[in-house]
Amino acid sequence: MAKEIEIVRLGLGLVLLGLMFGVGMGIVFGINEDFFKDYIAQGVAENPAVHDPKSADKIWRYAQRAHFHATGIAAFSLGLIILLMFSGMKPGYKKVSALLLGIGSLYPLSWLAMFILAPSIGRGPAHEHILTETFAYTGVGGLLLGGGMLCATLFLGSFREEPSA
Repeated sequence: MAKEIEIVRLGLGLVLLGLMFGVGMGIVFGINEDFFKDYIAQGVAENPAVHDPKSADKIWRYAQRAHFHATGIAAFSLGLIILLMFSGMKPGYKKVSALLLGIGSLYPLSWLAMFILAPSIGRGPAHEHILTETFAYTGVGGLLLGGGMLCATLFLGSFREEPSA
């Protein structure tokens, strides 16, 4: 078991960081939700030209989505990495697949970036910002590639270790 964990360690570490980020955000919401709402209110008040009456609620939802996606994607990815550990995939490919699944933890940071950026630049530009898109495409790409490798191994026999003779 220690050998299997060693192979997927980097991806597993990224997934656990993503999970801790999501749980941490939930804890901070519970302790001081007003911190987030005050940040939004201040940004909307300072930049009224880029906001409409729905902005504050929608920006608050971005922070919530960062939390929800971080915990959800991390739990999903953790399950996939455990499945990966017990698959017949070659160790080198396991390492790559686990890393890609771990990189999926970047996706929730796109929602966090939108939350941070939107009060000052508006919701639309925050959605289209290079930082937001980089986190989104990298995270989703990692999940799809890592999960695709796992599915190819489980259902198509790709990336498998050669049977011992």
